[in-house]
Amino acid sequence: MSVSLADAAVADCYHCGNPVPANASWSITLADERHPLCCPGCEAVAHAIIDGGLESYYRFRTELPERPDEGQTVKAETWAVFDDPGLQSEFVHPEGDSGFVHATLAVDGITCAACAWLIEHRLNALDGVTTSAVNLSHHRVRVSWDPDRLKLSRLLAELAAIGYTAQPYEPDLAQQRLQFEERMTVRRLIVAAVGMAQVMMFSIPIYVSAPGAISADFLALFHWLSFALATPVVFFSAMPFFRNALRDVRARVLGMDVPVSIAVGGAYLASGYAVLTGTGEVYFDSVAMFTFFLLFGRYVEARARRRSGHTGNALAGALPLSAVRLEPSGEERILPANQLVSDDRVLVKPGHSVPADGVIEEGESSLDESMLTGEYQPVTRGIGDSVTGGSLNIDGPLTVRVTHAGKDARVARIVDLTDRAFASRPRLAQLASRMAHLFVLRLLFVTLGVATVWWFIDPGRVLWVTLSVLVVTCPCALALATPTALTAGHGQLRRRGVLVTRADAIETLSQVDRIIFDKTGTLTCGEMQLVETRPLGQLPAARARSMAAALEAHSEHPIARAFRPWRGAEPIARERSSVTGQGVSGLIDGIPWRLGKPAFAAPDHDPTPPGDGTWLLLAEAGEPRAWFALHDRLREDAAETIATLIERGIAVELLSGDTQTAVASLAGQLGIPDWRAGASPEDKLAHIRRRQAEGHTVAMVGDGINDVPVLAGADVSLAMNGATDLARTSADAVLLGPRLGRIVEAVEIARATRRIMRQNMIWSVCYNASALPLAALGIVPPWVAALGMSTSSLVVVGNALRLGRFRRTHATDPSSAARPVTA
Repeated sequence: MSVSLADAAVADCYHCGNPVPANASWSITLADERHPLCCPGCEAVAHAIIDGGLESYYRFRTELPERPDEGQTVKAETWAVFDDPGLQSEFVHPEGDSGFVHATLAVDGITCAACAWLIEHRLNALDGVTTSAVNLSHHRVRVSWDPDRLKLSRLLAELAAIGYTAQPYEPDLAQQRLQFEERMTVRRLIVAAVGMAQVMMFSIPIYVSAPGAISADFLALFHWLSFALATPVVFFSAMPFFRNALRDVRARVLGMDVPVSIAVGGAYLASGYAVLTGTGEVYFDSVAMFTFFLLFGRYVEARARRRSGHTGNALAGALPLSAVRLEPSGEERILPANQLVSDDRVLVKPGHSVPADGVIEEGESSLDESMLTGEYQPVTRGIGDSVTGGSLNIDGPLTVRVTHAGKDARVARIVDLTDRAFASRPRLAQLASRMAHLFVLRLLFVTLGVATVWWFIDPGRVLWVTLSVLVVTCPCALALATPTALTAGHGQLRRRGVLVTRADAIETLSQVDRIIFDKTGTLTCGEMQLVETRPLGQLPAARARSMAAALEAHSEHPIARAFRPWRGAEPIARERSSVTGQGVSGLIDGIPWRLGKPAFAAPDHDPTPPGDGTWLLLAEAGEPRAWFALHDRLREDAAETIATLIERGIAVELLSGDTQTAVASLAGQLGIPDWRAGASPEDKLAHIRRRQAEGHTVAMVGDGINDVPVLAGADVSLAMNGATDLARTSADAVLLGPRLGRIVEAVEIARATRRIMRQNMIWSVCYNASALPLAALGIVPPWVAALGMSTSSLVVVGNALRLGRFRRTHATDPSSAARPVTA
């Protein structure tokens, strides 16, 4: 048998595994060894891989790729259409002011982690590519590049050259591919289920009847019928196992499909030999049962994993396809929503979705934002309020002025952050994957030793004991231990309004013992209001407010928004500049003015604020001219959230750049024992470093540009729903709604996820450790081994799916709203 397998391997294409035609001249030389190829397409791809210095792909891969399209691998002009600026505007997005752009591409042919390695190394080697990250779960790649140095068509051509056809990611098409894969899995599962049921029907009479009770003719008939029924199970339902095992052997990587294929194939061949020769035992029932249970376990795991993909696709399709734009003449014009631009005015009728992010100019209505925020109660929005694209208008018509549309809309940015999160795996998941690979190698050695021992003890039992060892100890549960829990945890967090943007966020969040909050825009709503003006000297109050408004013009800081009602055509501040955490300065009529903290505005005077709270000083050429009292409303659930975190053993701190009196007042109101005022971004980062040096695992919650360094420096960071783009990009998770109680729920879910991951790993290790001796002693027959292995996998998947029982309540108290999974 080994000779025929070797001969078959020689006749297979080294790249794709398809049969090599007779007298074929295509080949590739790797490490001084010639390998046959089946067609010019495979030859072109293989040469592109090796010539690019990426021959390690053939060692790393764990699954064979699809056969490449010969035309697309050699014709770069095939992709030239994607260089059209109009077409690129739909899916190519700029990265701030850096000059770089990025896009998410759907890639066909990705089969394993080696594909991701090959794609990333090939793209990163191109001059002009800054980063690339492959999302293995959804077969997507996110690539950033310099459009002045590299065209998109070159990127697509390079991918095609190594055998991967790519196109702009479209949720509908991606969903269709997932549905096709799922349908094929269901068909294989149905064939395995029918085959198992029928084979068991012929096997049970043999098991329960006394020896000799069934005549030899009926026994032979039962065996032949079982043989016929098990054949489609092996050659159709179990085909993915054999294909994956062959891929693993060629790549010199031992995946869990290797022992599975040996067990299924060995049992089938031995049973077929017994039927043909009329001697020996048959194991068709074990073959069918093992295939069915293993397929069922993988199907359940895939369904759980894809549920998060459905959420991402739903988000990507949240924006409506069309919009009603109001022309300057007052006429209504229906046009594609992706053609909207900033400052367009659109009409949103009741029952329609908001086509873009914007600000309401006319009307008042209730909006359903549950898809984005997880808050199922509609929110009321009126003139001057911001609305998010994808929200459903419930009550009355709204006139909205567009601020961000299409690729710049909040929904599009959320999908982009989600892609980044799924492009990598946390440390615990990587550990479980390594353990599974090592376990397979040791299992094969143990199986060989068991077979040798039983050969001397009882040669007649060698086969079924060996099969039992291979089946019962298959590390399927170990391989599923972390992916299922992580997928369920990601999905539950997303439904609760917390978007995880980095792979390690859940694992780190579960270990947090100290959470540090920013003040403005985090514990408060970030909606500053000017409540009092106290002029100093002869400057009128109205004039003082207009001067401050001029200095704060064009700023998006919450303090700047407090002065917007007094902004006018005059005066105009020139040469404006801002000092983070201190204030703003500029020239008005050639005279320097400053607005901000007293020490910044009038450093030579250092005046004392006239009262408690937040006071800003306006100074002319260093001379104090007016005090402004600002008030920021506290978030409704801030006190309850802080109390709940402290109650659950998490230390809470307030770290703000605001004044001593304002921070002390807020800390006392919320019951925060540790607080610090007047902290610059550098001070905040240094404070975080000190806490980490003391052994704390620190989470930071913030929202502004001044929080970016500390968000990046914390062990795990969360950005508020109204945070700046830079803050959201730097954070490990983003709150999609305004409720601080989501932080409590995020910690609860992260802890439950980590707890379930550990439970799954312990269960899988303990199961294999206890099942192996029983199988090696000959106590466990093959059909029981198949049932035990499949049960262990289903236990792991079922345990992970318990995270789906984390149910919301309508209580306002976060301690009641965050109902953890008992694990």
